[in-house]
Amino acid sequence: MRPIRVGVTIDAPRERVFEYLSDVANHVEFCDHYLKDLRLDRIESRGVGAAASFRIAFGRALWGEIAIAELDPPHLIVLDGHTGRLGRVGVHAEYRLTQHGREGTRVDYEVSTTPATRTDRLREALGGRAWLRWQSGKAVRRLAQVLEQGRPASRAVRVAAG
Repeated sequence: MRPIRVGVTIDAPRERVFEYLSDVANHVEFCDHYLKDLRLDRIESRGVGAAASFRIAFGRALWGEIAIAELDPPHLIVLDGHTGRLGRVGVHAEYRLTQHGREGTRVDYEVSTTPATRTDRLREALGGRAWLRWQSGKAVRRLAQVLEQGRPASRAVRVAAG
């Protein structure tokens, strides 16, 4: 699938935004409207290799996993994983952080998927892509609210098998 790009400007220093996003446990705060039952795959939730599994709230119960594949402080966070039936749809996501003004940060989020079968491609064409664009836009807006207002976590993240 062609990449989906959404962005937001956050009134917070870039280092603080990077620190927050490089911890996958924090993602439940701004993604829980479409990624349900987020669980850490290991106790350490920061840094390269930190991973989480989740259920996607789109039609049938689809599960996915995502892991931090690359960190380039304070500019880039790369996530790779898979989702869909039998985990056959590859997922690649990037957060690019740029300085905006004196104390602001521009967050550009890009996500793309690699469907493995015609059924997966059809699911994307018949609403999956539009749904993901809508949910991603909502997520980055919620991210801005969390970082600007300093709202506490609404839900605890569990560790898988723990």
